[in-house]
Amino acid sequence: MSPGLPGPVCETAGPEPCDRRRAGPGPVPAAGPTRTRRGRRVAVSARTRLSQAAVEERRQAILRHVAEHGESRIDDLARGFDVSLMTMHRDLDDLAQRHLLRKERGRAVAFPALTMETATRFRENSALAAKSALCAAVADRVKPGSTVLMDDSTTLFPLAPVLARLDQLTVVTNSVGLAQRLGRAPGVNVTLLGGHYHGDFNSCTGSAVTRALSKIRADLALMSATAVLEGRLFHPLQDYAEVKLAMLAAAEQALLLADHAKFGKTATYAYGTVADYHAVITDTRTPEAEFAAIRELGVPVETVEPEEPAP
Repeated sequence: MSPGLPGPVCETAGPEPCDRRRAGPGPVPAAGPTRTRRGRRVAVSARTRLSQAAVEERRQAILRHVAEHGESRIDDLARGFDVSLMTMHRDLDDLAQRHLLRKERGRAVAFPALTMETATRFRENSALAAKSALCAAVADRVKPGSTVLMDDSTTLFPLAPVLARLDQLTVVTNSVGLAQRLGRAPGVNVTLLGGHYHGDFNSCTGSAVTRALSKIRADLALMSATAVLEGRLFHPLQDYAEVKLAMLAAAEQALLLADHAKFGKTATYAYGTVADYHAVITDTRTPEAEFAAIRELGVPVETVEPEEPAP
């Protein structure tokens, strides 16, 4: 197994450990049901199809591995994730079609680090369980008849189906993705803040966005952050940092939703601290030192426990 790759992933049912590379010649003893084939009794392997969530979790793990190493040989990936070469090609084809990596002859190649840190197509399928738990924790704070600001964070995407059921709700966002998710909800009025459109992020920034926000007064802002270190907030792109500051200034209250992977990091542009928010909602895997820094700033911290995807 290649260094840095995870251990075997078993796709077979039953209590025995999964090992496709059995040592030594000779037949494999039947451990389950059998059937007759040309007069011989042969074992019928019991297999269970992985759920789509489990397949996506494996593909995200493959993506993370390729990103960490810059590139990886496809046969090494198949061995490391303990799947067939055909399955690995299928996984990489799916990731390449979503423009999450490049599949070249015999290898998978990552995109540049900045693109992977910020582009929506990389973020929207990562940490889905944590994002869903964070959104569930704040869903009851959005009231019918209110005006809510939502930034372009994919952390907020799981909240869209809940908001779509509310009446007389106004959502103001710079995220085209959120606007599309909420645009058909009969009780939701969506204002999409137009400006300079960034295709990689599927959202808008610039003076037109910040100027429009200066004329809005919202009841609540729901936002996330790319990086948080000891209570300070960072973003790799200044335009997006300025939009976040403008949203904070336009809202009566603001909540920061950020999973544990956002903490302990910095990026190029600092844009304030968690003290600008009324509460921070994160998951239980966030480092204790980060919890302490937030509480030292006098900001309440709420934690959630993400559900593991079904096998």
